[in-house]
Amino acid sequence: MSRAETEAQLEEAALAILRRDGVLAGLNLREVADEAGVNRGLVYHYFGSRRDLLRAALRKDARRRLNAVRSGGALPFVARWRRFLRVMTAEREMLELMTLLVLDRDTSLRTMPLRKETHDLLVADVEAGQLSADSDLDGVHVALVSLSWGYLTYRDAFARELGIPAEELDERVGVVFERMLRGLAPIAFLSGSRRKRRPDAAGG
Repeated sequence: MSRAETEAQLEEAALAILRRDGVLAGLNLREVADEAGVNRGLVYHYFGSRRDLLRAALRKDARRRLNAVRSGGALPFVARWRRFLRVMTAEREMLELMTLLVLDRDTSLRTMPLRKETHDLLVADVEAGQLSADSDLDGVHVALVSLSWGYLTYRDAFARELGIPAEELDERVGVVFERMLRGLAPIAFLSGSRRKRRPDAAGG
């Protein structure tokens, strides 16, 4: 195999072990090599540490994930963040991987890779009257990302405790998330939105 193919197998093996054994069981690089079916020396040669291996696995498909988030940039504030939650629901494994690196005190990890683009969109939301002018834009960004990641990290455990399918919980949490998003809009904007919706509601 080429180096790229071997690295890809090692990254996938690391994720498979985490899926199977969980976080607290640890991630032994020799076990990763065995899972991938490659020489143990290669895992140390290509990835000097567990952290480097996890970082590499996180970078896998990173461009696709970022583009999926970017593709909602033309949407209004509420619809854009509602879509963000749906996109991230499909990326739960990567969010768990990022959480591992954060807990491992990895200071090189970028938790908001689209920070500048997101800030510019939030500025535009304020200018369009969809977000209150006195909003702390960095605070809004961090709070919404935190809410999304927190829910998705605990999603399956919440669903088990409630005894409902995770997909049903996604819908219910999505409704609450949307109401919270609307709560960040100016009152005048919300009043205008209600007036616009009334004819549609009446006319079916």
